[in-house]
Amino acid sequence: MTDVQQRAAAKEFTAYWAGRGDEKQETQRFWIDLLRNVYGVAEPEKAIEFECPVKLDHVSFIDGYIKDTRVLIEQKGADIDLRRGYKQSDGSMLTPYQQARRYAGYLPHDKNPRWIVVCNFREFHVHDMNRPNDEPEVVALAGLEKEYHRLNFLVDTGDENIKKEMEISLQAGEIVGTLYDALLKQYKDPESPETLKSLNALCVRLVFCLYAEDAEIFGGHGKFHDYMQRHQSDARRALMDLFQVLDTRPEDRDPYMDDDLASFPYVNGGLFADEHIIIPRLDETIVELILQRASADFDWSAISPTIFGAVFESTLNPETRRSGGMHYTSIENIHKVIDPLFLDDLRGELADIQAVAVETTRKRRLKDFQHKLAGLKFLDPACGSGNFLTETYISLRKLENEVLRSLSNQIVLGDFINPIQVSIGQFYGIEINDFAVSVAKTALWIAESQMMKETEDIIHMSLDFLPLKSYANIVEGNALRMDWESVVPKHELDYIMGNPPFHGFTFMTKEQKADMQILFPDVKNLDLVCGWYKKASDFTVGTGIETGFVSTNSIVQGETVARFWDFLPNDIINFAYRTFVWDSEAAVKAHVHCVIIGFSKISRKEKYIYDGERKKQASNINRYLFDGENILVRSRNKPICEVPKMIYGNKPADGGHLIIEDEDLDNFIGKDPLSVKFIKPLLGAAEYIKGKKRWCLWLENANPSEVRKCPMIMERVKQCKESREGSIAEGIRKFAATPTLFAQRTQPIDKDFIIIPRVSSQNRRYVPIGFIKAGTIVTDRVQIIPDANLYEFGVIISNVHMAWMRTTCMRMKSDYSYSKDIVYNNFPWPTPTDEQKAKIEETAQAILDARALYPDSSLADLYDETTMPPELRKAHQQNDKAVMRAYGFDIKTTTETTCVAELMKLYQKLTEATGK
Repeated sequence: MTDVQQRAAAKEFTAYWAGRGDEKQETQRFWIDLLRNVYGVAEPEKAIEFECPVKLDHVSFIDGYIKDTRVLIEQKGADIDLRRGYKQSDGSMLTPYQQARRYAGYLPHDKNPRWIVVCNFREFHVHDMNRPNDEPEVVALAGLEKEYHRLNFLVDTGDENIKKEMEISLQAGEIVGTLYDALLKQYKDPESPETLKSLNALCVRLVFCLYAEDAEIFGGHGKFHDYMQRHQSDARRALMDLFQVLDTRPEDRDPYMDDDLASFPYVNGGLFADEHIIIPRLDETIVELILQRASADFDWSAISPTIFGAVFESTLNPETRRSGGMHYTSIENIHKVIDPLFLDDLRGELADIQAVAVETTRKRRLKDFQHKLAGLKFLDPACGSGNFLTETYISLRKLENEVLRSLSNQIVLGDFINPIQVSIGQFYGIEINDFAVSVAKTALWIAESQMMKETEDIIHMSLDFLPLKSYANIVEGNALRMDWESVVPKHELDYIMGNPPFHGFTFMTKEQKADMQILFPDVKNLDLVCGWYKKASDFTVGTGIETGFVSTNSIVQGETVARFWDFLPNDIINFAYRTFVWDSEAAVKAHVHCVIIGFSKISRKEKYIYDGERKKQASNINRYLFDGENILVRSRNKPICEVPKMIYGNKPADGGHLIIEDEDLDNFIGKDPLSVKFIKPLLGAAEYIKGKKRWCLWLENANPSEVRKCPMIMERVKQCKESREGSIAEGIRKFAATPTLFAQRTQPIDKDFIIIPRVSSQNRRYVPIGFIKAGTIVTDRVQIIPDANLYEFGVIISNVHMAWMRTTCMRMKSDYSYSKDIVYNNFPWPTPTDEQKAKIEETAQAILDARALYPDSSLADLYDETTMPPELRKAHQQNDKAVMRAYGFDIKTTTETTCVAELMKLYQKLTEATGK
């Protein structure tokens, strides 16, 4: 269906179902109607299963499940409040979403829902199970006509064409890799820079020839194959002759050359210009590989230049090959940048033009729109193999082809003398790797060829692809050092985009650290990607240029936020994707957690935050990527409010020698009975959350004569000393002088304390904070608050503190990394009345009581969203309400985003009051 048709269908659906909503009688008809008439599913009865049985302690039924897209549906009547908890058959109080999550936990792994939709005929509450604890995206039935696209996930199984292109491009990469390895063996000095440069250039040329014959750019299918087959006996000389001919204008060629060479066209573009590349001897294996696997058995015309460019570059890059193989930016992720940056607006503009009723006006505006497309200029300052540039070029050419299609019945043949106006000359790139530059140029040429074919099909005439245009727009250089104006004048540029490299400070080269020091004087520990932000920010001063970058999510987390964004005070975030997982196609999978940020000196009227598949309008997108004021939370070494201090746990730095595993304890004591007085229980984050037991030798203030009577302890102490002496870290070696002690001891062991794991799973709604009795030793994998009470426990385990933590903490991949200096010390505490404080103490105790009902369950068991006991969930809900009341928050209307926005304001007031 077209957009107009789908809007009309949604409007009709809304009109029919307004005011209806009987859960028992109308659920199935409602969903079948939606899928068939609004989303175009031909047989919705087969697409959706109703009343799917799920076995809890009794058999319950899932209202609906869409198998292809893994959508679980929990349907309620029109009179049901989807945010309220309702009593279940087991007595627990669950919201419809919690009820659906409980069902989901009992489904087979292959049916685990990607989405949960809770609906009451009036609203669809959409929960993205990649972020299960976030607020739902709410789509109102009344607004479906305008917002139908927000439910596309119900039927969207992914673009099959993209999947096919990806598969073909990866196969092409494998062929190139095999060819590369075979050719490399033929060089006399395979490790020399000259050899590698020649080999890379040779592979680029071969790929172009293979593509050109399948795309019939050379004038006939299989032309390169047939030429090489005729000259198998001297394949090396045949290639050298061919490359020379492809770089020679017809009028400059030898008039007496063989016909099979003379029939090849002039390519130009500089691709075959360098006569100094070394071509090795081609043995029978290589010739057969070229003729059969690379040519006859594979169709290169179907590759995606966007994907293949990166796969090709990764395949031939020795460093990439050694570290695990291919890695590229998927087309889907590229569009997460370019769609909100400019493409959505261009598509909308074209749709509006096509809807103009007056033919002469529509035709004039279509031509103006095509001229606008041809005038846009783009820069990728870390372009790699050109995937962003290539995909953007393809996207603009598709829009231009839509224009030509709309005009095709209205203009005469003479108007098509030069029908294509969008050019690869509009695209600029900077890349530090010379080989990647040549791959990027080749990928753009291939894209140009493919899109020209599509244009030919529209206008029903042939166009000349060759000779290639020679553009010097993609340059080799260090983008963090060079002047970007030397590549493209900034007042001619419209957009900057890309996926600059992510490298934490520890993994940067000496040269990269020097680059960053110039951009960020006296600031360390910023990710390398920050350099591109700073360069883009400086470059765009005084312009309307808009920028969109993919980045590591570290730039919007923890203390990095203030240190980094202080350098970009005048940049406005116009759109952003919150953290999402970026899977590479490497042989060794790399799960990178990324954000996308679109920023400019000019503020857009409408700003949007994307969270998974959800899109939400924002009045202001702050540096933490939520709707709120631009307030930066800075690291501080003591709490901003008058509350007990949080301290790190003890750091052993002992090589494991002062620690005793639980399975070794009996044997240890059996051999050394006197040691028992020096053994204490030990807790780190894993032991605390998972209920595991570990022990340690705690010899602080121990009598040396008693210690010497314990042979097992003496052996462990000796091993600890040796371990520290052998450390490469000077800071550890100095502790070899005190091998009986943990390297750092911070804990007052005679006091009870609250324990907070430093790292906890993002799948838990609450970090499982708790109380521990004196006498237990903790490691530096946790933090503790000695002398804390029930009130303080109740506040920091509340949803209010969890919301603050989720916003301000760092992440270990996607898990929460709780920092005392950022999260705890900056947390703005409430100022409760005595009554409110007493209520929080009461609800906090109820949480501990609910945990105590399940002594055999670990905190990991208790805080799993699927298995969380109803008593514990209810206790937390009551505690959340008590804490929210202490802040004066409206329990019904406050969302996590509005909660954090209010906390930020409180934080700002506190910093202004303290002057820090």
